[in-house]
Amino acid sequence: MKNLVGRGLRTIGAVSPRLAGRLTFELWRRPLARAKVHDTERAVHEAARVEVVDGVVTYAWGDGRRPVLLVHGWCSRASHYVAFVERLLELGYSPVSYDAPGHGDTPGPAGTILDHQRIIRGLEDRHGPFEGVIAHSLGVPFVLYAVREGVSAQRLVMISGVAEFGYLVDGFCYGLGLGPKINKALRRSIERAYFGGDDQIWTRFSVAPGKAELLVIHNDEDDVVHPRQARVLLRNYGEHAHFLGTTGLGHRWIMTDPEVITEAVAFLQDPEVRSDVPSDVSEGLDLSA
Repeated sequence: MKNLVGRGLRTIGAVSPRLAGRLTFELWRRPLARAKVHDTERAVHEAARVEVVDGVVTYAWGDGRRPVLLVHGWCSRASHYVAFVERLLELGYSPVSYDAPGHGDTPGPAGTILDHQRIIRGLEDRHGPFEGVIAHSLGVPFVLYAVREGVSAQRLVMISGVAEFGYLVDGFCYGLGLGPKINKALRRSIERAYFGGDDQIWTRFSVAPGKAELLVIHNDEDDVVHPRQARVLLRNYGEHAHFLGTTGLGHRWIMTDPEVITEAVAFLQDPEVRSDVPSDVSEGLDLSA
C-alpha cells in the first residue's frame, strides 16, 4: 500500500510538485487509525482518574505526590504506557498523561507542537511541577519544546525520539520515496496551514541545548525514527546527556521491554550513571532523499 501511495504521489509530483505537496500534507497530518486500549492495558487504563480539560482527555494515577508526565507519540495513546505506569506506582510516583488531539479518546484533528505545549503547561499547573517526564517518538520534541518554554521537570527520559523538527518531513518523504521537490512543497504546506507561513519553524521547534538531566534511549533497529536522531539529542544536552542503546526492539517494542522500563525509571531516581555513546548511533540509512 505504501509503495502504491508513494508511486501515485511521485507521478502527480512530476506534473505539479505543489499539488503533490498538498496531497502529501493531507496524508501526513492525519493518523491512519486511532489506537485502541489493548486488553493487557485495560485494568490500568480504567484505574486512572480521567478528566477532560479543554477537550483533551487526561489521566492521573497515584496519590498526586512525585508526579511524572508521560507523553505518547503518533498513532499511540496514553494507555500504551501501562508498563511504565505500573512501575512508577510501585515506587511511589504519580503518573500523569493525556491522549493527544486526534488520538485515543481525544476528539478532533491532530494538534501542533504549540497545542502540546499548552496541554503540557496545563498539566503542570494542575499536577506539577514534574519530577520527571518520559516521552516516546513524536512526544519527544513536544516535551523538549515545552520544557524550553518554561515547563519544569527535573529529569527527562526521551525514547526513540525525534530531535530535528524537519525530520518529521524528511523521514515521511523518505518512507514514500518522495524527492526534494515534494519535500519542499510539503514543508510549505505545513508552514502555511499551522504556523502562518513561518519558514523558521524547522529551527525553532528542533531540539536546543538544555540543562535538565536527559536520558536518551534508542534502538539500533528503529525503522521509524533513525538512530541518528539520538546523537542530535545527546549533542545538544552535552554533559547533561546520558545514553542507553538497545538492540532488536525496533520502535514500538522498546516501550514494553523490562530492561528499558527499569533503566528509565531508575534514571528518574538517580541520573548519575552515564553510558558512552556507541558509534552505531550515527550509522545507517541516508535520509537525504
